Amino acid sequence: MKLNLQRPIVFFDLETTGTDIARDRIVEICLLKVLPDGSEDNKVMRINPGCHIPEAASAVHGIYDADVRDCPHFADVAAQIWDFIRDCDLGGFNSNRFDVPLLVEELLRAGIDADMRRIRRIDVQNIYHKLERRTLTAAYKFYCDKDLENAHSAGADTHATYEVLCAQLDHYPTELRNDVDFLTEFSTMDRCVDLAGRIVLNDNGVEVFNFGKYKGQPVADVLRRDPSYYAWMQQGDFTLNTKQVLTQIALRNKK
Repeated sequence: MKLNLQRPIVFFDLETTGTDIARDRIVEICLLKVLPDGSEDNKVMRINPGCHIPEAASAVHGIYDADVRDCPHFADVAAQIWDFIRDCDLGGFNSNRFDVPLLVEELLRAGIDADMRRIRRIDVQNIYHKLERRTLTAAYKFYCDKDLENAHSAGADTHATYEVLCAQLDHYPTELRNDVDFLTEFSTMDRCVDLAGRIVLNDNGVEVFNFGKYKGQPVADVLRRDPSYYAWMQQGDFTLNTKQVLTQIALRNKK
């Protein structure tokens, strides 16, 4: 089934130095833009992370220090990447928990104000886990009846993710709707306000802390009662996106 799109959606996948959203870096990014008319625009970039790629990470994706030695650093291509995705929605596999937060960290680190509030995000893995609960390789075999060659290469994983979503729409005609708003909501497993899940919405739609001594308490109330908590978080080992969201809430409270 062809996706019903009102604006472009970019499916993407990252290969990285590790799994720490705040500290690890991108070594490869694949971006597949699908336009409402079904046409596609594909970009694959190798990135020099500016640090050693751990052997454990290289064993997964096959990218070593020598492979990216002469590649651009992320800051060199950040504006190009943001320009490619800024007016689009996003799709990925496990992207809400990992790829999107890490990409936003890299963009913010490069000085780009990557505001994701207008970008809807479809996580194909969450759809799959809600309905079948397996991996991308198994999903590709189950929905597309194909073996995933070159798994853990960004290009193969990205295009497979796009194909799986289209096949899911055919496979679940009653459970799913061919609509980006619906798919975004359906593929969301939590109610995170920041991408790392440090601030979430409670059942009443209020922003609350999701960790520490103020867990479950409204962020706005905490910042009014304990202004030093804002300074502590800004100086702490939190993601740049979490700090950005905290600042937005703090500024909103002052109006």
